[in-house]
Amino acid sequence: MIETEKKQERVLLVGVALQGEVNFDSSLLELASLAKTAGAEVVGSYSQKREGYDSKTFIGSGKLDEIAAQIDCDEIDTLIVNNRLTPRQNLNLERILGIKVIDRMQLILDIFAMRARSHEGRMQVHLAQLRYLLPRLGGQGIMLSRQAGGIGSRGPGESQLELNRRSIRKQIHEIEQQLKKVEKNRKVVRDKRLQSGVFKIGLIGYTNAGKSTIMNVLTQTSQYAADELFATLDATTKQFKLQEHFQVTLTDTVGFIQDLPTELVSSFKSTLEENRHMDLLLHVIDASDENHALHERVVLDILKDLDMADIPCLTLYNKSDLVANVTPTQIPHVLISAKDPSANEILQEILLDKIKDLAEPFRLRIPLSKAYQFHQISPFLLIEKRDYVDDEEELSGFVMLANHWRLEAFYD
Repeated sequence: MIETEKKQERVLLVGVALQGEVNFDSSLLELASLAKTAGAEVVGSYSQKREGYDSKTFIGSGKLDEIAAQIDCDEIDTLIVNNRLTPRQNLNLERILGIKVIDRMQLILDIFAMRARSHEGRMQVHLAQLRYLLPRLGGQGIMLSRQAGGIGSRGPGESQLELNRRSIRKQIHEIEQQLKKVEKNRKVVRDKRLQSGVFKIGLIGYTNAGKSTIMNVLTQTSQYAADELFATLDATTKQFKLQEHFQVTLTDTVGFIQDLPTELVSSFKSTLEENRHMDLLLHVIDASDENHALHERVVLDILKDLDMADIPCLTLYNKSDLVANVTPTQIPHVLISAKDPSANEILQEILLDKIKDLAEPFRLRIPLSKAYQFHQISPFLLIEKRDYVDDEEELSGFVMLANHWRLEAFYD
């Protein structure tokens, strides 16, 4: 009988809490969610308080003995460490324990490899994994001789793990060149979008905060949305209208997370920079998550690192129906549930108010002889009032400063 069902990987988690570390428990819980997202069965977890990480094995010898005992008893396949391991630590742990050992960074990279759907996304993940792998080619441990696949081995493929440094560097160079071409094409599209004058909104937030659901509500489309980490990796832009004519684009990008691997920040820079050119950011926060205050800080810190902290931002505390009390810390903010039947109406009203704050008022008289030209400027105007006086149409409302020149043709 041929076995067709893939065996679920059994894993142990381990983390070291340094003195003064305040987010350790939430980080370890998040590691468990990441492991489950990668398809693993979490059998148990270990934690240890130390003044510093052991330079050879990351954790102390006593805790290592406990872990080794459980590995033998419970047929553990993999140990996942809630920190970035040095190549030496990784190799020593695999030699001592006799099983595969990966760290938090490699686990996140693995999930990205599993989630990436577009050609660009797969190339970016491939590049990040190769950059992670390069300094780890010095040993001959389990990590470099995996033949059975599993968590931590998706993406480049089994053969990639056996390539020497020169081959890895060559591949990195080739992918970087391909991504430069992709970025040039992306820049052309982005420049056209900028020149179009359409109001641009970017969705940002911690992973699984509900960004894709918000996008579906606003655009009345079916972008993939699920209660899982990193459901969306590739930037997606959709267009919709506010009021009768005003056009808006809404862009959804990858969610943020604590300790985002530096390899991913670099590889996904072009994707994350889609938000750099937005007129408004919608920061979506899962209000029902007990760690949402921490998630807020993570997102704001990453925005600061990407030099995007000055872009106007509106915070949406999503899933507010699942919690009794929410204590917002961001201003301006709105409490909302994307599952509410009236969510679309609420969100559109919120956006209209925010856009008016960012725009400037206008008053315009259009001679009926030029009325046929109105459709050319209507996508850029938030019209509050329309009246007909004699042979003219009087309009008043709001327009972004960058689009004010479009009205000049109608001024005397």
